[in-house]
Amino acid sequence: YSMVLTCAIIDDEPLALELLKSYVSKTPFLKLVGCYSSAVEALTDISTKQIDLLFLDIQMPELDGLEFSKMISGRTRIVFTTAFSQYALDSYRVNALDYLLKPVSYKSFLEASQKALQWFELTLRDTLVNSEANIDSIYVKSEYKLVQIRLSSILYIEGLKDYIKIYTEDEQKPILSLISMKAMEERLPHDNFIRVHRSFIVQKNKIKVIDRSRIVFGDVYIPISDSYKQEWNDFLNERSL
Repeated sequence: YSMVLTCAIIDDEPLALELLKSYVSKTPFLKLVGCYSSAVEALTDISTKQIDLLFLDIQMPELDGLEFSKMISGRTRIVFTTAFSQYALDSYRVNALDYLLKPVSYKSFLEASQKALQWFELTLRDTLVNSEANIDSIYVKSEYKLVQIRLSSILYIEGLKDYIKIYTEDEQKPILSLISMKAMEERLPHDNFIRVHRSFIVQKNKIKVIDRSRIVFGDVYIPISDSYKQEWNDFLNERSL
């Protein structure tokens, strides 16, 4: 597992606490950073730690799990542990990731933990995608040199077997680079570029003229193939009057 989640356990039953500790210790992507026998005891400590996942007992004296869950960082995902299944619906109301019925089996513990891992991996991926969208230029290898290309200057990209041609506003001749269309497509911010054909990726806001299902750049006509038609139509519908 490339990602490790920090986790904490709050349970006023010593046996339940020990059981969950043993489950955490044999789950490779979990790292235990706190163990508490009451929510009150956990309160100050938890606010100073970065905790991804919290296994939280619902029925506890002084401060119960449902109340406690409303007092902690929204970033922390919560898995409730409870002996009473009627609490299940309450737990979803405070945006719990899952709930486990006691006695908790390792199988259900692992499933809930994997659900949390998936949630954090998706969140991380979205963050990376968004930060990549802020990149304003890329470097491509062309004739043994690295050439910087401003993303905003790209008109379209043509794929030819093992290499691509990048057509920009700045250069009269396209920039040739030994890279696959798929690799190039993955590097480009999806909000700005659209693949319309096996051999063509186009910058959306550079499309000025469309003539009978072909995109026109000067005297170049770029076809839109059937396999990309759905995405193309969605894009057009979004922007057409």
